[in-house]
Amino acid sequence: MKDNLLHIYRNTPFGRETLMQSIYFCRMMKNIYLSVYIPKHTQFLMYFESEVVTIDLDSSYVASPDAAQERVAKMIKEAGQSFRFLEPTDFTANTLPNLPANMTYMTCPRSIVDSTSHIGIGYIGSRVRRIVKNAQFPVLITPPSYKEWKSITVFYGGSKLGRNAVRTAFHMADRTGLPLTIFTQLEPKFSDTYEKNLKEGGLLDRIKQDNIKWRIYDGGNLEENLFNVPFDSIMVVGAAGHGSMKELLFGSKLETIQRTLPNPILVVGPHCTHSDDYIVDAPSTN
Repeated sequence: MKDNLLHIYRNTPFGRETLMQSIYFCRMMKNIYLSVYIPKHTQFLMYFESEVVTIDLDSSYVASPDAAQERVAKMIKEAGQSFRFLEPTDFTANTLPNLPANMTYMTCPRSIVDSTSHIGIGYIGSRVRRIVKNAQFPVLITPPSYKEWKSITVFYGGSKLGRNAVRTAFHMADRTGLPLTIFTQLEPKFSDTYEKNLKEGGLLDRIKQDNIKWRIYDGGNLEENLFNVPFDSIMVVGAAGHGSMKELLFGSKLETIQRTLPNPILVVGPHCTHSDDYIVDAPSTN
């Protein structure tokens, strides 16, 4: 089965921007198949390994489904992207379809339940946080408007979850051919683990051999240093899984990053196994 990206279509101009972002991601990553679900109900379920998540949608997702399908097909065909319309075959109840959770990626706007008037750069809705918390795949969180990216920036804070984000970023760099930069804001509690965790994951040699940029900031605060992230970069960030749902993103570096920067973010959650399938082969020195 090809790598695939799940996109839940919202039939609004905001939804159009998000779909354009999904199309662009698939094109940049090469051979990613786009699966588009046009909802007919305002709820659906995703059966993850650790939890069954109910996703609530606002009414804009179910507005004029026939017109939405025509609009989506036209946009994707004009872009030359391979796609299918996802039609659920399993239902927990008559109006509660089950969507597959075995995707390679999923696109989410920063909120999928609140009206578009409440969508902002600094807000990630609770339903999106639940997907990130449970998904075994990375989640692409889009800005309100379509934005192209010409480089990859991965945030690495010394943890094993951060290492998984680096591994995912390597995979993206190999698929896209784009330059990769590692961004680290030094923290005393991880002072002995930055290189150790990367070495244990087989990543440190490749960083050195490929001369990958590793920008380490031991001064200033994170918000100030984020000015050094290119405006046309996609960000790869790990999301911690401890604490309450609110603390999963908010009260963390990810919350600061997504609140401060308008760039698209690929979030690697605590249950994400996507990066485990990608083994870094250091380039030959012969």
